[in-house]
Amino acid sequence: MTMIFFIADTHFFHSDLLGDNQFAPRLFDSTAAMNQAMINAWNARVDDNDVVYHLGDIAMNPENVPTNASVLAILVQLHGRITFIKGNHDYRALFKFLHQNDPGWHGQDKFKFHDVGTIIKADHRQLFLTHYPMMMGIVHQVLNLHGHIHNSSVYQEENINVGVDSPERALLPEPLPWGSPLTVPEIEAIYQAKRAANAKNRM
Repeated sequence: MTMIFFIADTHFFHSDLLGDNQFAPRLFDSTAAMNQAMINAWNARVDDNDVVYHLGDIAMNPENVPTNASVLAILVQLHGRITFIKGNHDYRALFKFLHQNDPGWHGQDKFKFHDVGTIIKADHRQLFLTHYPMMMGIVHQVLNLHGHIHNSSVYQEENINVGVDSPERALLPEPLPWGSPLTVPEIEAIYQAKRAANAKNRM
């Protein structure tokens, strides 16, 4: 059975995120260790038949931007098929390179790409998948899954930060290894926890 997962802001190779910081604390001694932790967490949950939606910012290194080939070398290690939503640190040349060098998946492409976002249906909900959080107003059965804001959270419960560094992951009943993609039931659990917390704060 195919499962769907969500993640954002992996920022492979991003050395400035190493250490204890308020923006995106990543307590690793090296980017190699950080990269491997995310690969391990991903592959522990995702199998070959699954689909992962990556909501932007695949890789970054401000001192020496990683080559397209080095990014591909990370991505080919990850299980499943991957649909990418373009983040502010992604670029079309990378997407073009990944498309041209797609390793394939049982005769199909392993990688798919969206410049802005996409909409899918899961468990009677519409999921708006974007890199930047959307201010949607009053909605019904609609959630916006996003990244971009790292160790921050949008107040509205309909906005779920699926990023690697998201503080909303602490709302799950059981902690996940750092770097784990999130399932649809885990998204629902985060939504319900945010909704309950917001209702309590409004009382």
